[in-house]
Amino acid sequence: MSRVFNFSAGPAAIPLEVLEEAQAGLPDWSGTGMSVMEISHRSKAFGVVSEAAEHDLRELMSIPDSYAVLFLQGGATQQFALVPINLASADQSVDYLITGSWSIKAEKTAAAVRSVNIVADAARLSYMDVPARDSWDCDPQAAYFHYTSNETIGGVEIHEPPDVGSVPLVTDMSSNILSRPIDVSRFGLIYAGAQKNVGPAGLTVLIVRRDLLRESVPELPAILSYGAHAEAGSMLNTPPTFAWYMSGLVFAWLKRQGGLEAMGNVNRRKSDKLYAAIDGSDFYSNSVARLHRSWMNVPFTLARPELDDEFCAQADQQGLTNLKGHRSVGGMRASIYNAVPEQAVDVLLEFMAEFERRHG
Repeated sequence: MSRVFNFSAGPAAIPLEVLEEAQAGLPDWSGTGMSVMEISHRSKAFGVVSEAAEHDLRELMSIPDSYAVLFLQGGATQQFALVPINLASADQSVDYLITGSWSIKAEKTAAAVRSVNIVADAARLSYMDVPARDSWDCDPQAAYFHYTSNETIGGVEIHEPPDVGSVPLVTDMSSNILSRPIDVSRFGLIYAGAQKNVGPAGLTVLIVRRDLLRESVPELPAILSYGAHAEAGSMLNTPPTFAWYMSGLVFAWLKRQGGLEAMGNVNRRKSDKLYAAIDGSDFYSNSVARLHRSWMNVPFTLARPELDDEFCAQADQQGLTNLKGHRSVGGMRASIYNAVPEQAVDVLLEFMAEFERRHG
């Protein structure tokens, strides 16, 4: 077996140690004579899996008891609709900060079901920066304030949660959850698709303050209600059991790495190395404002765009895969989530330097 360094933005790299652990137990998990994919989600055996996953996530993120943790089917895009219909009534407005492609999609989805107030839009900054806080037009009566903490396409990250007073803070944290310690108590709701820093696609993790849960929303079937899912312990219907199991293995792996403080140190070091190489070069460039550069997704362009395909082809030959930028922006993008080792960044930097030497 020859493993490559996978810089995919998602579905993204999963720690090899986790993959090997899952592989070993795939035909016979914990002496049950069955795969973990074959056991009932309501069995005592899977109860061990689900309880361990929640316990480890709570420990990693220091999640207070006043928050429910949900493991739900689907992805973050589904939550673009479920957040407004669960947290806002029909006569309430909601605040949205627009910083790139994913917050644009979240706002458009919310606007289909609730009245949206766009507090600021970074379009005039070409989505390379975040509008200054004193320019935001916030509604103090909003049901919640939504922002995307990390824009995977543009590489813009809001590193500290914004202060929006008493309005509940909601964030799509799909691409930077678990990348460093955060203060969960600052948020009303955090949601994250699993396929970047948590586990396989098909699972979404929600961390929601219990006082924001409503047991019943008149216009909602139970399957769409956060309150109903919390009441059922994420077992209202058959959950994505294998993705849940794999995510639990990732949580345990993170604890073995030293937790989120240790991961934050590694992630900061990885991104600092990459940005330093880009900034120190006349051949590569990154246009994101330095204050809001992402630790997780580092887009960059070549001075000669006609070399993009050759760069990707030669990188692939060196075992450096999925570096092509998103189709909407072009260029390159290195996604350096938790499971991407520091060695991968070091090898990438060596390749970039050699490519520049030959073509710069």
